[in-house]
Amino acid sequence: MLQTSKRLLQTGCLICVFLLGTRAATFAQVAAPSNGQLRLTPTELTALHSKGALAPGSSNHAGIEEIVLYGDPAKPGLYTILLKIGPNTKIAAHLHPDFRTATVVSGTWYFGYGDKFDAAKLKQLPTGSVYTEVAGQNHFAMTKGPVMVEITGYGPSGVTYVNATDDPTRK
Repeated sequence: MLQTSKRLLQTGCLICVFLLGTRAATFAQVAAPSNGQLRLTPTELTALHSKGALAPGSSNHAGIEEIVLYGDPAKPGLYTILLKIGPNTKIAAHLHPDFRTATVVSGTWYFGYGDKFDAAKLKQLPTGSVYTEVAGQNHFAMTKGPVMVEITGYGPSGVTYVNATDDPTRK
């Protein structure tokens, strides 16, 4: 079962990377035709906005908007989300319960793995870069300018901060 889920996730991730390469996305939380088909240009992606402050699969940071492109990160199954991260955003160490693959759609994302934010461990990831968020593995990130990241995972997703005081929902 785990192998099947991993294969499904890998296939979904390849499809998402292909869609990004052609500058298309599917099933955004926007008015889509009844057949479910949706194509978005980079300008249209930039114009999308989230429908709420807190969202499964995101860090729940105030400087981040999450737009669901496919599925539902709160439920079992494949999902794809688009994160729009504002400039000068710093995200403390946290983890997600699901394995995720991400692509930097625009901007430069600084991403690192570890139990606490450590600028020395950040890797600069420019547009087109790909990285993974391993299930249960702590990671952290920051921006200098605006960034968009597309993440695909197999839910349910969520977020747990290493230090509860860093959790934006507790402030």
